[in-house]
Amino acid sequence: MDQGSKHAVLKQYFGYDTFREGQEFLIDTILSGQDAVGVMPTGAGKSICFQVPAMLMDGITLVVSPLISLMKDQVGALTQSGVPAAFINSSLSSAEYREVLFDIRQGQCKILYIAPERLLAEGFLSFIREQDIAMVTVDEAHCVSQWGQDFRPSYLEIDRFVKSLDSRPILSAFTATATEQVRRDIVGLLDLNEPEVLVTGFDRKNLYFEVQKPPKKLDALLAILADHPDKSGIIYCATRKNVEEVCEKICAAGYPAVCYHAGLPDAVRKKNQDLFIFDEKPIVVATNAFGMGIDKSNVSFVVHYNMPGDMESYYQEAGRAGRDGEPADCILLYSGQDVRTQQFFIENSDREGGDPETNALLKQRDRQRLKDMTFYCHTNDCLRGYMLKYFGEDAPVCCDHCGNCQTQFEILDITIEAQKILSCIKRTGQRFGIKVVVDTLRGSKNQRILGLGFDKLSTYNIMADISEKRIRDIIHYLAMEGFIHITDDEYPVMRFGPRARDVLFGGERIEMKLPKEREPAPKSTGGKTKASAEALENPGLFDRLRNLRGRLAAEQNVPAYVVFSNAALTDMCRRLPKNNSEFLEVSGVGKAKLERYGEDFLHEIQDWLKAQA
Repeated sequence: MDQGSKHAVLKQYFGYDTFREGQEFLIDTILSGQDAVGVMPTGAGKSICFQVPAMLMDGITLVVSPLISLMKDQVGALTQSGVPAAFINSSLSSAEYREVLFDIRQGQCKILYIAPERLLAEGFLSFIREQDIAMVTVDEAHCVSQWGQDFRPSYLEIDRFVKSLDSRPILSAFTATATEQVRRDIVGLLDLNEPEVLVTGFDRKNLYFEVQKPPKKLDALLAILADHPDKSGIIYCATRKNVEEVCEKICAAGYPAVCYHAGLPDAVRKKNQDLFIFDEKPIVVATNAFGMGIDKSNVSFVVHYNMPGDMESYYQEAGRAGRDGEPADCILLYSGQDVRTQQFFIENSDREGGDPETNALLKQRDRQRLKDMTFYCHTNDCLRGYMLKYFGEDAPVCCDHCGNCQTQFEILDITIEAQKILSCIKRTGQRFGIKVVVDTLRGSKNQRILGLGFDKLSTYNIMADISEKRIRDIIHYLAMEGFIHITDDEYPVMRFGPRARDVLFGGERIEMKLPKEREPAPKSTGGKTKASAEALENPGLFDRLRNLRGRLAAEQNVPAYVVFSNAALTDMCRRLPKNNSEFLEVSGVGKAKLERYGEDFLHEIQDWLKAQA
């Protein structure tokens, strides 16, 4: 394969001069005829890894994709870039389905997105077996594993489909989140043939992470929204009830938002999703049923109103911010009730068709994941570092781009508090959870404490002058450091960890990093967004180009970011291109987009320049 060909395709269709980390390696692997697995963070350009070779290989590439919304977004963006692509799923009419098959038969389709459930449909299978299939790509490949966070039984049919073909195509698989176990499942369950497996890293440097523990979450959310005026964002809630309540309240406060959850009628869900995608309502309040495969590049913030159940879900959901490479904020609003909600979900999560032993193992795994997620919310160390360590990567001590790294801390000796807590755990028999121990330490007179006789213990009421929140923070810190072990049972209890006796009897001192008390001030999230806006060159031109983009998108009934991303508009404001060749130098401008939009954007830039003269 001519090494220049892949670069020519990258520039002509996608408008980029260079590949990002990992892309070229995976493209070369596929073009050499070898199977490949790519684990790359959201926004890192996974699609390029199979779309570029698809354009260079003879035959058609099938992309197995789990959601209709993902297919529509991807195919819409490819079509805008001049790539002959189509999709097959349940949204097509019979006439539209026949038209897609006709285009494939005529060689007018290079990339076909298809739902896994359709692969073995008799009519499609007999048709596609007559075509020249160069590659089968599995997107969101973690769905094949029951140990992944989005297991889909239909993904297990992919291997059967491939084995039913007369000749085996190249297989490639891509995902943003896959533990070592899930990666093994992807290779084994898809029966990949000695694949190259590339994990490029999980760090998204343009994302700012923060955890807040506000007394009133709604007030905190409204402050975040005020910090992000005219920006597109996603607000995740754990339950449908929360979704509707939060959406109603922020709409009443004047913010343009829609809600999305599985309990809404299909037509309402589709309408609300389209309003969000097309920026008519730039804010969506949703359960985690929303977002997988949503390729909206201009999401500037993601707020988790409730803590999700595991780091994998949080990373994937937060990662829907900043896909265009622009600075974006990921903020989690934590409360203890979030943990109880996720515990309820776990204990009522028996997988349909699963045997009792497997369901028990999955619940045990999910309890450990919930514990890890809770520790993320309580750590005072670098949030990015915690996340990267969780995914098995080297992590910085300080990233200077998260809420913890930008907070002033003081180091306090908590040895006596730790001894009191551990003594209470011992005296209550190492049989109870956090709530009972905290209530005992604070001298609660609730019926359970009195009924258990814990008001007679020497540790009863010995921390009455310390808030419940402070005691819980110390407990979580002691658990993270190995002084306390919190079990993974349905009803977690606290026991001594391996380091407990060192502090009780061995004279070990414990220091804990705690935020300094300070006057309320604007959160750094707003500062980050404001700082990035101030760095924009020629903001007046950016507004004009954004309005032009909106008009052109509306005429074609496509989302604005499909015309050009915010990053492309920013680059236009920096380069100020004056002719076609200079316009082609803009990041994200390929031949098709030059032909389609070049004249309009160049004219707008020239008008703005004249007005500045």
